[in-house]
Amino acid sequence: MTHKAGFVNIIGNPNVGKSTLMNAFVGERLSIITSKAQTTRHRILGIVNGEDFQMILSDTPGIIKPAYELQSSMMDFVKSAFEDADVLVYMVEIGERALKDEAFFAKIQNAKVPVLLLLNKIDKANQELLEEQVALWKAQVPNAEIFPISALNNFNVKEVFNRIIELLPESPPFYPKDALTDKPERFFVNEIIREKILLNYEKEIPYSVEIETEEFKEDETIIRIKAVIMVERDSQKGIIIGHKGAAIKKIGIQAREELEKFFDKQVHIEMFVKVNKDWRNNTYQLRRFGYNQK
Repeated sequence: MTHKAGFVNIIGNPNVGKSTLMNAFVGERLSIITSKAQTTRHRILGIVNGEDFQMILSDTPGIIKPAYELQSSMMDFVKSAFEDADVLVYMVEIGERALKDEAFFAKIQNAKVPVLLLLNKIDKANQELLEEQVALWKAQVPNAEIFPISALNNFNVKEVFNRIIELLPESPPFYPKDALTDKPERFFVNEIIREKILLNYEKEIPYSVEIETEEFKEDETIIRIKAVIMVERDSQKGIIIGHKGAAIKKIGIQAREELEKFFDKQVHIEMFVKVNKDWRNNTYQLRRFGYNQK
């Protein structure tokens, strides 16, 4: 029996459903999902193993025009997704008409690997709009196979999954067959806390925050975690903590519940808030947090 393996990289504008699709494929919640743009900051690998295949999925940040150094680093993750793809998944949503960056769009149109264009959120469209959108994207990306899907409702997701397996090159596996991701546990602790901050705070606060897990100790019955929430200004520190610590306590409860589901084990979590001035534009700090890998 021949074995197939390859890198399947998911790209598209912010909030088109890339993380939802990857989580549906992997069967685990590896990527955090909120309605806010720029929820995904890193390139996250999710690995799906079958008897005769290994699909290495890559969720990438939504394509934007960078306004500061952190966003430039996020777009570097997207660029790298073009370089090692065996199959490129380009996600758009109903009503969308173009990618926000023409250079990235040209890369999709001229890709040397198979391109699947997924027209997501079709549950929000009638038949007439769907047909118009399919025709529009066929004209814009003639090299792509088009699949109307609803990642959230699992419509046509299995068909896309099966087509990707057909397109994978013959290859031995790149990772151990029991691997689920390339990220360590601490990464998912950071992401789950950051997700709760995205969901609970408004305006600039969520985008000024980075999480660092300083301690992750696991024994048979419990995981003990110490995490630091980094903010850029003193005023943000006060907002994160809230009146008499109420806001950070709420984040801690929500994060603990999510982490216990993720790790299937009791979790004890302590969180602290520190000011790390202008970290989003600091090359050293970005490298420390896993960005700026160049």
